[in-house]
Amino acid sequence: MPFTPFVTAGIENLLNTFLYRSPALKSARARLQDKVLRVELKGFSTPLVLVFSERQVDVLGAWEGEADCTVITHASVLPELRDRQRLTALIRSGELEVQGDIQVVQNFVALADLAEFDPAELLAPYTGDIAAEGISKVLRGGAKFLRHNIQRQQRYIAEAMTEEWRMAPGPLEVAWFAEETAAVERAVDALTKRLEKLEAK
Repeated sequence: MPFTPFVTAGIENLLNTFLYRSPALKSARARLQDKVLRVELKGFSTPLVLVFSERQVDVLGAWEGEADCTVITHASVLPELRDRQRLTALIRSGELEVQGDIQVVQNFVALADLAEFDPAELLAPYTGDIAAEGISKVLRGGAKFLRHNIQRQQRYIAEAMTEEWRMAPGPLEVAWFAEETAAVERAVDALTKRLEKLEAK
C-alpha cells in the first residue's frame, strides 16, 4: 500500500507544526539540517522520506538520492520514538532496524522528545484560538480522566485478585475436603446397601 500525497502532506504539516514552530528547538533542529531520514514501514510499498532544512521538514513518498539514515519498522512502533529512552531497546529487540548514520535517527527522536504536543495548535487554524484551547482542555481532561479510571480499575483488579488468593483454600484444606467427600460417599453407599437388604426382606 503506497502513501498518497494527501497523507504525506498531512504528516509534513504535523511535523512542521510541532518541530519547527518553537524557537527553543532551534539548536536541536540544527543537528538535522540537510539530513535525509528514510522511514520504511512494513506493510507499505513506499517509504516516507524526511528531508530536513533550516526552516522546515519536507515529507516525500519518493526520493531519488541517498538517505543519510534508513529506519525499517512497523507503524505501531512509531509513537514509541517520542521517548528517546526507548530507542536503544527497540533496536536491540529488532523492532527497529537502522541502516546508515544512527546519529540522524537519534537526533530526530531527541527533537521529537523535546517538542510539546498541544492539540490546540492543530485545531486553531480551523476553530480559532479560544475554541481550540477549550477543545484542547477537554481532550487533556478526558485523557486524564481515562488514565485515572484505568489506574483505578487496575488497583481494583489487583485488590480483588489478592483477596481471592487470600480466600482460596490451601493444599491441606483441599486434601481434607476431598477426604471428607470420599467418606460421605462411602457412608451413602453403605446406607444404600443396608436399605436394599431391608427392602429385600
